[in-house]
Amino acid sequence: MVVSPFLDRRHGTELCVIEQIERLSSAYRWQVHLFSQRVEDVKGLLIEQSGDGSRGFIQWHKIPSLPGPHLTSFIWWFLANQLVRATKRRKSWPRPDLIYSPGINCFDAQAIIVHIVFHEFHERSSSELVFRKLPITKWPLVLHRKLYYRLIMLLERRIYTNPRVRLAAVSKRVAAQLEKHFGRTDVVVIPNGVDTDVFNAEVRLARRPASRHKFELQDDAFVVLFIGNDWKAKGLDALLRALAILATPATILVVGRDDVGLYRPSLQEQGLESRVRFLPPSSDVLSFYAACDCYVAPTLEDAFGLPIIEAMACGLPVIASVHAGASENIRDEENGYLLKDPHDHIQLAALIDKIASDPCEAQVVSAAAAKHAKSATDWSHNVSMTKDFLEASVQVDRE
Repeated sequence: MVVSPFLDRRHGTELCVIEQIERLSSAYRWQVHLFSQRVEDVKGLLIEQSGDGSRGFIQWHKIPSLPGPHLTSFIWWFLANQLVRATKRRKSWPRPDLIYSPGINCFDAQAIIVHIVFHEFHERSSSELVFRKLPITKWPLVLHRKLYYRLIMLLERRIYTNPRVRLAAVSKRVAAQLEKHFGRTDVVVIPNGVDTDVFNAEVRLARRPASRHKFELQDDAFVVLFIGNDWKAKGLDALLRALAILATPATILVVGRDDVGLYRPSLQEQGLESRVRFLPPSSDVLSFYAACDCYVAPTLEDAFGLPIIEAMACGLPVIASVHAGASENIRDEENGYLLKDPHDHIQLAALIDKIASDPCEAQVVSAAAAKHAKSATDWSHNVSMTKDFLEASVQVDRE
């Protein structure tokens, strides 16, 4: 049984779960019962019917959603999925071998793969959520985020300290955080993967002219890509401050969902509004990589950061904060560039200017990044490790 609020290919955690359950059901014939509010683009999905017990399948059990702020939506989801699953058990529905959750979604998960530790994230991002730093019109949003983070931290303390709940982490960084905050020294590390048949330099370069045209970018424009939601946490503030002092007349594509209104006033004041494009996420994420010249991830705290690996696989020079788990794949100035302090917009600007001013070095770094991604990251390896982790979790639960 898998419990996840939604699944699509536009978000890193959810994409990871899709890759896992598709392969577990097809290659290993696992029977996956998926409890979720919304599901998109999952191969072989069964809806409102029984799966064939002789082979693997993914069957979706839809949980009703409740519109509203993220905090109330999460509380509803957390309670509703518990209620629906309890109702099925009362109707003599077979007991699952294991309940698996990507992060905090229920009290009864026996195996959890942790994609973010909110205790750590809150430590690093709280300075960005101070009322006096923001206009009064944004205070309700800040209050909402503070309450949401507090709730998740309370649940983390309740669930992650339970030794019977098996934990895996998407990076060594997250494993260290789970030990730091919850004393867990038994965490398995299962890094996310990337599909290099889709994300590679050859395909990116072939799609570059069409993608440039799609986003109305000049052929000679230097374009920086930033992907992520919760822009404060992902470090957009530092990137925009870097833009203001760049020697290179760069354009930034910001892909994701958050409150654009937090950034419009300062961009207008500095005359930078025309150099920043805010774009919604797309299932065709490759079009963003194809349109750009480098990828920047100055994140304050990120358990992994899948776009970092995707950009490397595409042969883009990448600048990543050391606070992103995926930065473990970067050898500084060999296959990418490490930003040691995500708040340091001066260093960030210098690194962007370096890439823009020295295309020969950037090409060498990009080639090394693509080579590393192809050899060191693979979804089949991730799924094999996930299978072993979940099977071990079943054994622990039965002891």
